[in-house]
Amino acid sequence: MTKNATINGSIKKGPIMFIMIMGAFLATFNQTIMSVAIPELMNDFDILASTAQWLTTGYMLVNGVLIPITAFLMQRFTTRQLFQSSMIIFLIGTIVSAIAANFPVLLTGRLIQAAGAGIIMPLLMNVVLSLFPPEKRGSAMGMVGLAIIFAPAIGPTLTGYVLENFPWQTMFYGMIPFTVIIIICGQIYLKNVSETIRTKVDFISVILSTIGFGALLYGFSVAGNEGWSSAIVIVSLIAGVLSLGLFTWRQLVSANPLLDLRAFKYNMFSLTTIINIGVTMMMYADMMLLPLYLQNARGFTALESGLLMLPGALLMGLLSPAVGKLFDRFGAKWLSIIGIAIIIITTFSFIDLTDSTSYTYLILMSTGRRIGMALFIMPIQTAGLNQLPSRLNAHGTAISNTIRQVAGAVGTSLLVTIMTNSTKTHLQDAMAGGASGATQEHMLMEASIQGINDAYFVVLIIGFISLLLAFFIKRVEQAAEEYSSKKESKENLTKMRDALD
Repeated sequence: MTKNATINGSIKKGPIMFIMIMGAFLATFNQTIMSVAIPELMNDFDILASTAQWLTTGYMLVNGVLIPITAFLMQRFTTRQLFQSSMIIFLIGTIVSAIAANFPVLLTGRLIQAAGAGIIMPLLMNVVLSLFPPEKRGSAMGMVGLAIIFAPAIGPTLTGYVLENFPWQTMFYGMIPFTVIIIICGQIYLKNVSETIRTKVDFISVILSTIGFGALLYGFSVAGNEGWSSAIVIVSLIAGVLSLGLFTWRQLVSANPLLDLRAFKYNMFSLTTIINIGVTMMMYADMMLLPLYLQNARGFTALESGLLMLPGALLMGLLSPAVGKLFDRFGAKWLSIIGIAIIIITTFSFIDLTDSTSYTYLILMSTGRRIGMALFIMPIQTAGLNQLPSRLNAHGTAISNTIRQVAGAVGTSLLVTIMTNSTKTHLQDAMAGGASGATQEHMLMEASIQGINDAYFVVLIIGFISLLLAFFIKRVEQAAEEYSSKKESKENLTKMRDALD
């Protein structure tokens, strides 16, 4: 028996999971608060929207660059070391953001926050894979769903309330005591749950990964504002693709890759990763398009926009643990099919929005969408990770989270572009038709609603493709451990002997 197995048999899983889920909840919640706060920050700092957008774009870039490196970090450092370090970095960023007197300082604080938050979610998923056997991971992942699903859904609601009653700095000051409590509890209760391997970092891979994912995410992020034909967008995407091509080649030929892409040779991991791309696009689309419709086209406040999504958020949080237990019993296939079908049915309601669509109707349809999301988001991710052998757990979680980050950026950029171009086309048609009695302001509102409808139609197409792929999901056993070379086998045998001594 290895040292890791001995530890896992004696540690208390409850406190470890609770502390790490709270850390992930806080980090994920923090990622979403800026979307509602940006209009007020633009006024306070007297900056343009394109400048203010860096509070979310920069956060996402740091996350996207850091996540691929987490596989190495999770193998090199203990669970407590990595979690505590990430939470301390997050705390420093939160304090800097809270005391920021100008935009550059606030942006610096957000980037520091992102450096800590980017590690937490892959680490949490890796801990679940280390602590629980495949047949019990669904229930554990259901609890993790509270962080992944519930936190970003309540973020806009709580932020809207804070902004209407308090200064924007309150958002950050409010997170400081919770972060400190989590750090203290982590120091007391957190134990290491996986083996550490003293491997050397491949700096060339780190550089290629940073340039590749950073340039790709940046290109897609600014495409919505700058346009796809912009020189900076084209250069960023080309640099990103070339760097990622070299990064991929280096990982496949390396004996100790920074991010082991051999995980893709497992068919169910590959399939669920592809489905996850569509799922993430659908989730990010709703979080972006619905507030735009409510606040820009219909004139609802940020608080009213957030409150509309609150019932669905609460249901998602309540359903996640139950869905996890259903996954353990029945697998991911039919949960995914039913969940995606619900998404498709409710999305039909969002491709025909008007300037008089009732608030109650929107609440019901939005809540229905989130019920569908709760049924398939975590089961799909868990089904793929369950197939991987234990030695690929850290790499699998890093790959999965990296794909989600890139898919979110690509999906958001794609849908913003579709919405913007469609709005221009509908406005030109309306002005050319000379709608009787309609002001230019009214025509612009109608055109923007039609643009959002067209973007939701693309979401519908993504949903149908995801549904088709979901029928190929199968319940598979965890793959047996394989060693790529005699050298690797000898190294692992030596580690096992050292653990027993």
